[in-house]
Amino acid sequence: MSESIITRLDASQSDFNQQLDQLLAWESVSDTRVAAVVDDVLHQVKTRGDAAVVEFTNKFDRRTAQNINDFVVTPAELQNALTQISPEQRTALEVAAERIRNYHQHQLQSSWRYTEADGTVLGQQISAMERVGLYVPGGKASYPSSVLMNAIPAKVAGVDDLTMVVPAPDGEISPMVLAAAAIAGVDRVITIGGAQAVAALAYGTETIAKVDKIVGPGNIYVATAKRAVFGQVAIDMIAGPSEILVICDGLTDPDWIAMDLFSQAEHDEQAQSILLCPDADYLNKVEESIKRLLPTLARESIASVSLKNRGALIKVANMEQAIAVNNRIAPEHLELSIADPELWLPKVRHAGAIFMGRFTPEALGDYCAGPNHVLPTSGTARFSSPLGVYDFQKRSSIIMCSAAGASTLSKTASVLAHSEYLEAHARSAEYRIID
Repeated sequence: MSESIITRLDASQSDFNQQLDQLLAWESVSDTRVAAVVDDVLHQVKTRGDAAVVEFTNKFDRRTAQNINDFVVTPAELQNALTQISPEQRTALEVAAERIRNYHQHQLQSSWRYTEADGTVLGQQISAMERVGLYVPGGKASYPSSVLMNAIPAKVAGVDDLTMVVPAPDGEISPMVLAAAAIAGVDRVITIGGAQAVAALAYGTETIAKVDKIVGPGNIYVATAKRAVFGQVAIDMIAGPSEILVICDGLTDPDWIAMDLFSQAEHDEQAQSILLCPDADYLNKVEESIKRLLPTLARESIASVSLKNRGALIKVANMEQAIAVNNRIAPEHLELSIADPELWLPKVRHAGAIFMGRFTPEALGDYCAGPNHVLPTSGTARFSSPLGVYDFQKRSSIIMCSAAGASTLSKTASVLAHSEYLEAHARSAEYRIID
């Protein structure tokens, strides 16, 4: 009998929970060697600025720059990238950008306030961050879609200055990435990457301004650097491998579901693709589709490892159990490939993005549906949300007391301050009491 291409589980088995825990287990690699390299890079950039950025970029990306300005992409070069791509590619980027922008416009939060009976005004002022840094992978991993997904919400929020860093190993960079930056309205593009780019954004150099937040995916050096500078600046998240969970009623074309599972499995060997269905015969059909279609993938070697080590076809008793398993997993992407997704949607507690119905593959969300594809992974959808406009806005409380309101509130504040033995607090409030 041939070796199984993907794990088969049954939620009715007594040891299912243990098997599921083993399937889901994933921890980011804690590599002391990587951490040591990153610590040195961060220190060097923090203390030596531009010179260190140039040295590390020349070393790691095989560049021959004399100074930091050699890495800066000019506005003319950005615009020229739009002519280097095909008309079809440019149209696709522009359509995606428009849809992403329209969706994120709905997320804009507004300042608000209310006035109490004695004239005291309370509220909240919403303001955008001033400067944001966007990290974009370079080299083989060129993702223009990530440029759009990270840059456009920042611009919709009102961020004043958006600096994009993207490595260009051997001086090569994807015209699609530069074109996406032009379309998204990125203010500045610098062809640096790795921990040195994160450090430059976090600490600032003679040429690169310190930012308020760093967003965007990267390799283990980038992720380690982002974790290290958190607190100096805000970061979006430390993302784990891509994930998809499909719940199917057994009536969708098995080939469609197999390819939906592949859409995550082809990302990398650690990606996770899981199908839940109450129909065992249908799970068999999907497995047959997987075996037949997998060899047709250009990234078969990656997808096959992902499916074998972290993928699963799971039989559930019914839709209630499927939803319960989903809520336990809290996947990055959830496909409800069922006849009545609206009926079950209210029961979904945890998922980064929910794709409803048979005609909504996760891939549409990756590129052009409109909602953000930067999503919580590794179960963090239990407490995290997709990247959005709100990630680039801050809130400030507004308090303006009338004389009468201050007098009333000060009496309460005085009692509480004395209870905490903070005399100056109490006396500061008591000065405002009207006898």
